[in-house]
Amino acid sequence: MCGRFAMDDRVNAEITEFVERTGRRPEDWRADWEEAYNIAPTEDVPVLIDSAKDRELRFERAHWSLVPGWSKELKLKFPTFNARAEGIVEKSTWRKPVQSHRAIVLARGYYEWQGEKGHKTPYFIRYPDDQLMGFAGLYSWWRDHTKADDDPDRWVLTATILTSDAVQTLADIHDRNPVILPEDMWLHWIDPSIVGDQALVDDAVAAGVAEAQTLRFDRIASFSTKDDGPQLIEPLADQQS
Repeated sequence: MCGRFAMDDRVNAEITEFVERTGRRPEDWRADWEEAYNIAPTEDVPVLIDSAKDRELRFERAHWSLVPGWSKELKLKFPTFNARAEGIVEKSTWRKPVQSHRAIVLARGYYEWQGEKGHKTPYFIRYPDDQLMGFAGLYSWWRDHTKADDDPDRWVLTATILTSDAVQTLADIHDRNPVILPEDMWLHWIDPSIVGDQALVDDAVAAGVAEAQTLRFDRIASFSTKDDGPQLIEPLADQQS
């Protein structure tokens, strides 16, 4: 599961450099993310998407909990910040986004808690070299019908993160982990000209298993839901893994 993660402002330069390498940087390109070390569901998350209309890459902010266009409200009765990869195309909430609305959700790393309630030990999970992490995600545009047709805020971009069974190295911390894609698969995953199906998702999971096996996990100090700042991801000096 991925229910909380961190993203610093280095992503602005990193994702800009990535997009420039593709040769598909739009003229109005903007990457203006402010660091956030305690991102929770329903808050904004940074995403990379491929516009089906003009085939330009876009760095956007998305509401972290996917809301289908048919929903009357931005909040659903069931959680949608994560989507189980297994049998995903059989679920009506995910079927259409899998087909053409796939995203990369960008992170520096994510948190998991080990143990029983009241005695949980927090860990921060990241690449050993602290490189940019890209979760396989899905997105959907939700129309806020309380706003006028000419209101620029009438459309809300929403997103979810795919999860799969945890790899052996992380299974003792949590039984699920986000599907993390290597950078060379990002463009393939978000390509809207590829009609997504279970096979595409399964390929992403297989790649994610290999990525997850390379991750570093550090025990960190406990923090509250309102805390923020780079100190949250600092390993405890005597507990590094």
